[in-house]
Amino acid sequence: MRYTAENWPIAAALLQFPGTNAAGQHINDADPSAWEKVFTEVRDAGFSNVDLTDSWVRPGDLSPERLEAFAASARNVGVGLPSLSSIRQSIIQDNGWEENLAYAHRTIDAAAALGCEVVSMGLHQALTEEQKRQFWFWTVQGHTDPVGDAEVWGNAVSRFQELGRHAAEVGLLLSLEMYEDTYVGTGDSTVALITDIGLDNVGVNPDIGNLVRLHRPIEDWREIAAKVLPYSNYWHVKNYSRDENTAAGTFTAMPAPMESGLINYRELFALAIEVGFQGVICTEHYGGDGLSVSASNQDYLRNRILPKTEDYTLGTSLVAQGRYAPVSR
Repeated sequence: MRYTAENWPIAAALLQFPGTNAAGQHINDADPSAWEKVFTEVRDAGFSNVDLTDSWVRPGDLSPERLEAFAASARNVGVGLPSLSSIRQSIIQDNGWEENLAYAHRTIDAAAALGCEVVSMGLHQALTEEQKRQFWFWTVQGHTDPVGDAEVWGNAVSRFQELGRHAAEVGLLLSLEMYEDTYVGTGDSTVALITDIGLDNVGVNPDIGNLVRLHRPIEDWREIAAKVLPYSNYWHVKNYSRDENTAAGTFTAMPAPMESGLINYRELFALAIEVGFQGVICTEHYGGDGLSVSASNQDYLRNRILPKTEDYTLGTSLVAQGRYAPVSR
């Protein structure tokens, strides 16, 4: 079965929901009613699926009993949990990579227990203090993976292979999120990393929005997409308005609805479907009523962009060959 606009799994990111409550308690330790409240808010915004963004609840740190209570909260509200996005837990950072790798393994097990299809991970690290002081954190330089360092690159490959094999054992896809200045930060580097990892269930999360928002010269989004979409098995979608004055050396970007920003998602999804993309989609937005903008992004996809019927041709990408086929549960 090929996905159509009606049944394509589209999940809401939970970027708007903090990981601690007003009393300073982590949401992992909250009463399940607090989880249900968030799931209900997302459902009432028009979503039937939730992406478990772990800046909110960290499923990998829940006990088995609490994990079951968490799953029950979603069932009680009636939302699906097709995807889990683990962010800022780099497995190659200088300090703490061992803990992050162990957390990644726990997250994979938790995602499988929750019935997810895909786990998204990346190499981006915690925001720097300077980034935290900015109105938009992406306006100043964050962490940079060492370019040309064969040892660190090899660590990224071997550790993602370890995680990919674990994910395959429990029936999950693993998707690597594109993010600036990491080894998943350009089209060429991303393809090279996925190729070196070489596992059937490990693909790309082509979050090109992370790249077009930078206040500096950027790689053309069309060129990135052409390179990475054939390897993509999950997708964070968001958009930004962007202005460049190269003569003055100024670059600006601000969050925008998907249909209004620089990236032409009509063009991107036409290409993605042509090369066989059949992955879960997660709509994101920073600032303001991000959940409502994410819901509008879902409407845009279902009403104007995604195919209305199954009568479309899948290309010869790895997805079309069955390498990244949707997981059946």
